[in-house]
Amino acid sequence: METKLRFLTKSTFLLVVFCTLSADAARSDSYDRQAQQILEAANLKGGLIVHVGCGDGKLTAALHADESYLVHGLEADGDRVRQAREYIQSAGSYGNVSVARFEGGQLPYVDNLVNLVVVENPDTVLSGEVMRVLCPGGVAYVKRGTNWSKTIKPRPDDIDEWTHYLYDAGGNAVSRDQVVGPPRHFQWVGSPRWARHHDRRASVSAMVSAGGRVFYIFDEGSTASIMLPPKTFLIARDAFNGMILWKRSIPNWFTHLWPFKSGPTQLQRRLVALGDRVYVTLGLDAPLVALDAATGETVRTYANTNATEEAILSDGVLFVLVTNSPQSYDAFKPQEVGIGAERDRIMRDFPWNERPREIVAIRADTGKVL
Repeated sequence: METKLRFLTKSTFLLVVFCTLSADAARSDSYDRQAQQILEAANLKGGLIVHVGCGDGKLTAALHADESYLVHGLEADGDRVRQAREYIQSAGSYGNVSVARFEGGQLPYVDNLVNLVVVENPDTVLSGEVMRVLCPGGVAYVKRGTNWSKTIKPRPDDIDEWTHYLYDAGGNAVSRDQVVGPPRHFQWVGSPRWARHHDRRASVSAMVSAGGRVFYIFDEGSTASIMLPPKTFLIARDAFNGMILWKRSIPNWFTHLWPFKSGPTQLQRRLVALGDRVYVTLGLDAPLVALDAATGETVRTYANTNATEEAILSDGVLFVLVTNSPQSYDAFKPQEVGIGAERDRIMRDFPWNERPREIVAIRADTGKVL
C-alpha cells in the first residue's frame, strides 16, 4: 500500500509539472502567434518596434522575430517593468529587447524614427505622439477595447530617394528633396565608428537609397591594420533609424590596398535600388542580380551579365555594361611609401583596360534580354 501511494504521489507531481509546462508553452505559442499576426498586419520585415503598455513583456519579446528587429517596451507600472525585464533576460533576448518605465504623455523618441508602434491603451499617450515618432510608411497598431486598428503614416511628397550613383538613371546628381538642409540633430548613429584607412581604398564603395532603406557596399575588415584582409558586404539599413536589416557577403571585391580612396569608378555604378528591389553584382566579375530589398534574398540572376561594370534602371529596363575581358588587378602590390608616388605608379603600370564592352538591355522584372 505504501509503495502504491508513493507511486501515485510521484505520478500526480509529474502530471502537475507536465500540465504547468504545457500551459506555459501554450501561452508562449499564443504570444508568438499574436506577434506574428501583428508583424504580418504591419507588413514589417525588420526595424524598430515600440510596445506601449508592454505589461509582463511576453508579447514584447515575441515581437523580436529575428535579428533584424529591435524592440523597446514602455510600461507605467514599476513592478511590471521589473517582471518584464526578468522575463526578457530569462528568454535570452535582453539587448535586442528592452523595457523602460513610461509615465505616459510624450513618447521618448525623436521624430520619424519608429517602424511600428503597438499601443495597448491609447489613453496613456498624448494625441499625435504616435504619428510623430513613426517614420514615413510606419504603422500604428492600436488596441481599443478588444479590437485592434492599423494606421499607416503617409510618406510626404517633399522627401526623395537616391537610386543610382548620380541620383537616378539620368545621371544628374541633383535631388528633388525639399527637406534636406543643415543638420539640426542626430537621427541615428551606426557602426563602425572608424573606416579602415585614409590612404587606401575607401571602406565605402557605393551607396544608394530607396523605399525608406539605405544600401551600401562596405569593407568591415579590421581597422587595426590595412594589411589585414577585407570583409566586404552589401548592407541594408533602415534609413530612419539605422537598424541593420540584412547583409550579403561579397567575397571577391576590388583590392582594398589600392591607393587613395576611390578605386575604379565602376565600383560606384554597379549598385541600384528602386522600389522593392536592389540590383548589384556580388563580386567584382560577378553577374548582375536582383535582391529583395526587405530581406536581401536573391530574386533573379540575369543572363549575359557576367563581369557587369555598370547598371542603369530606366522605365523597367536594365541597361548593363558588360565586359568579356575583365581587367585583373591580382598583380598589384603596394610598393611606394608616399601615397602620391603610389598613385602615379598605378596610373603608369595599371592603365585602364580599353577593350570593347557591350551594353545589354534586360527587362528587370522578367530577365528577358531585349
